[in-house]
Amino acid sequence: MIDIRPVANIIGWLLAALGMIMIVPAIVDFWAGNPDWRVFMISAFITVVAGGLLILATSNAQGSGLTLRQSFLVTTLSWTVLPVFGAIPFEMALEHVNWTDAIFEAMSGITTTGSTVFTGLDAMPPGILLWRSTLQWLGGLGIVLVALIFLPVMKVGGMQHFRSEGFDTMGKVLPRAADISWMLLQIYAGLTILCAAAYVLTGMSVFDAVNHALTTLSTGGFSTRDTSFALYDSAAHWVCVIFMWLAGLPFIRYLQFINGSYRPLFNDIQIRAYFRWTLYAIGAVFAYRLLREDTAVEGMFRESAFNVVSMFSGTGFGSADVSAWGDFPILVLVVAGFIGACTASTGCSIKVFRYLVLFEAIKAQLKQLVYPNRVIPLHLDGRRLDEEVVVSVVVMFTAFVVGFGVLTVLLSLAGLDMRTAFTAAWTSICNVGPAWGSEVGPTGAMNEFPVFAKWLMIGAMMMGRLEMVAVLVLVLPRFWRG
Repeated sequence: MIDIRPVANIIGWLLAALGMIMIVPAIVDFWAGNPDWRVFMISAFITVVAGGLLILATSNAQGSGLTLRQSFLVTTLSWTVLPVFGAIPFEMALEHVNWTDAIFEAMSGITTTGSTVFTGLDAMPPGILLWRSTLQWLGGLGIVLVALIFLPVMKVGGMQHFRSEGFDTMGKVLPRAADISWMLLQIYAGLTILCAAAYVLTGMSVFDAVNHALTTLSTGGFSTRDTSFALYDSAAHWVCVIFMWLAGLPFIRYLQFINGSYRPLFNDIQIRAYFRWTLYAIGAVFAYRLLREDTAVEGMFRESAFNVVSMFSGTGFGSADVSAWGDFPILVLVVAGFIGACTASTGCSIKVFRYLVLFEAIKAQLKQLVYPNRVIPLHLDGRRLDEEVVVSVVVMFTAFVVGFGVLTVLLSLAGLDMRTAFTAAWTSICNVGPAWGSEVGPTGAMNEFPVFAKWLMIGAMMMGRLEMVAVLVLVLPRFWRG
């Protein structure tokens, strides 16, 4: 049997921290004279008490290391339990929101998906808006920590390839992981502050700037406006493009850069590919629109760059009605969402690294057909690719593709038309945010989706964020045997 005490202890501390953070939107609502501050205080009390009870019940497990199976449980339960408690303020404060919608919004926040079932954002209380943004910011930080600390040890999706330059924390989760977390928190918070300051300089209000900075660096995409970035001027768009792209870089490179190792940031093959592919996609969309539309060139290029980077990074912000651009730009945006940003970033989807591994494996297989007796080793960025890395990447890629197909069918059976089902499956399993179709509201909200479809998307958002295999392994009977 698995000893769940260390797992429950970590979940308890996470809940206690989440509850304490709820006090921030409570203060904002109190300052604004909004009565919802009481809702946040009650929610904070419930969450802190639940976390405290878990901590007290598992106090004899504090400081113990995590086994491999416990690591799988921690990652999955964190992204299962926290959204439930994060949904409490939504359900209590908003009369038209039921538990399904509240959990959908909280899961979309913590997984940094950015899909929403809320409408009328412009008139929502400031505390609720800030809480949505805060959930995404916390989720972005959390996934970076998981990618650097847990996934390399768990050998999920080929992340063991980064174990030597990451951090071996197995058996010593504290204090080593605490040191890593503190360094990453400083970098993450520093970039967020810079982003917020830049937004203010473009004329955005301080409140909007803070909220959008939280959801830009987390590549989450929640906005304080129903029209997302369409309301703001071109300077804000370019600031957003820059910080969305930066958020898609591996945070391990920022750590190395701050510690004086500049070369990895500029020589990383994954970063170079991410940069090239982003430029190719922007160029393709811009060229297509240039040939078909008669609008200002600067605005056309800015809109193309904004929405392509938004999809590549998985942020999901919008600055224009991209569905009016034609089928080809939509196809490019969907492909960008399927690719995603870099590993160990706040970005989502399959990630650039895994595509590079697949390309190397395909090239090696083609060479093997020509030279069947030759041993052809695989290398990426000067490092040899172990066979288990390639197998892990292929398994995860297969799980994503099969999961996407199954989800599309299930969503269509739930009552969505095929276009809506396709884009809803894509946006939830890739954690991108927007969807297109007849059931999607004019502001992009999915509040009219059937309840069953919403729960399918809730599960898909969580599985996609944790890279599929980390969740699927829990359904194996062998996992639970001693």
